[in-house]
Amino acid sequence: MSAIQITSEIKPLKKVLLHRPGNELLNLTPSNLENLLFDDIPYLAAAQKEHDLFADIFRQKGIEVVYLENLMAEVLDMSEEIKKRFLEQYLFEARIYTKEYKKAVFDFLMRIPDNKELVLKTMEGINLNELNGSVFNSLENHIKNHDKLIIDPMPNLYFTRDATAAIGRGICINSMYSVTRKRETVYSEYIFNHHPDFKENVKQYYKRTDPFHIEGGDITNLNEHIIAVGVSERTCADAVEALARNLFADNDSAIDTVLAFTIPAKRAFMHLDTVFTQVDTDIFVVHPGILRTLEVFELKAASGGGVNIKQVQGSLERILASYLKLDAVSLIHCGAGNKIAAEREQWNDGSNTLCIAPGEVIVYERNNITNELLDARGIKLHPILSSELSRGRGGPRCMSMPLVRSKGV
Repeated sequence: MSAIQITSEIKPLKKVLLHRPGNELLNLTPSNLENLLFDDIPYLAAAQKEHDLFADIFRQKGIEVVYLENLMAEVLDMSEEIKKRFLEQYLFEARIYTKEYKKAVFDFLMRIPDNKELVLKTMEGINLNELNGSVFNSLENHIKNHDKLIIDPMPNLYFTRDATAAIGRGICINSMYSVTRKRETVYSEYIFNHHPDFKENVKQYYKRTDPFHIEGGDITNLNEHIIAVGVSERTCADAVEALARNLFADNDSAIDTVLAFTIPAKRAFMHLDTVFTQVDTDIFVVHPGILRTLEVFELKAASGGGVNIKQVQGSLERILASYLKLDAVSLIHCGAGNKIAAEREQWNDGSNTLCIAPGEVIVYERNNITNELLDARGIKLHPILSSELSRGRGGPRCMSMPLVRSKGV
């Protein structure tokens, strides 16, 4: 099995990367919600139960589940040098610059004997009063509230799609839109650079240090030759063009066409996959609110490493049918076209489905109107509970990063 093999959104899923929500959710408070990109505080115990049921669906279908925290711990187990380098980078990106604080936090983390526990602690965030009474004579230490978080948690980590996205046999380690989420990709960088399952086996088509922001929820593999990328609140046009150049420059990449989908830069829409996902060969779910303003642009390789760009005219159905070489494509409207239902269910990720095989998808149970439409079209549904998971504004696709899908349907 290849380390990465993703040429479709619908071919049978074989291996997927998840992160089980952890104590990082316990460090969400009303005062830091907005900064950490949450609208409410999930109840951790219930969120974990919901996530475990989500993971169980994969296992019941024979899909291998690997966890971000386990892969990262395995990387740290490889050498003390990698562990120390990771912690130094982690502290720098957490903006711990004061010499005394940097040493105190570094020593605190190094004392954690189990590397998985260490990884989970870096995700959870650190409160000043956890530093075992480390006191030093600095003005900063005298002034600080010792109940204050000195390193913020990373509560968005259970949306593993955003930090890293697979394309063909390669990956994008994404340059995240928000400063709050930039640290999430440190784990991806270490895993794909050092873990024996991925090191030297996986091309990197985008790096977390690249200047233009892009997130995995905007990247959709339409087939082995075409990807769609949303130009959205979280992904800028320059990033789409840079990604296209990198793909076209790689002789091992089969991608010859990038379709840029412009969607409104609104938090409610956020990524392409919050308004548009594929559920079968010729069936897509779409939020009707994007159809009036959606523009599509084709990017193809030009001589000298350049990119030819042209706008593609026509309805979304016709564009998709043309590029996928299908007679016709159906769009299922989230909320059955009812404006209120569409807005409500899209807010709770009614359009954010995860296809685990052609015509077989994982969905949030709460989006009953959209789910009834899918069922009526013969789509096999695996509904999951989401009263807590949905508070993070992400659905089944957001919570999963497919690593391997079958070559054939």
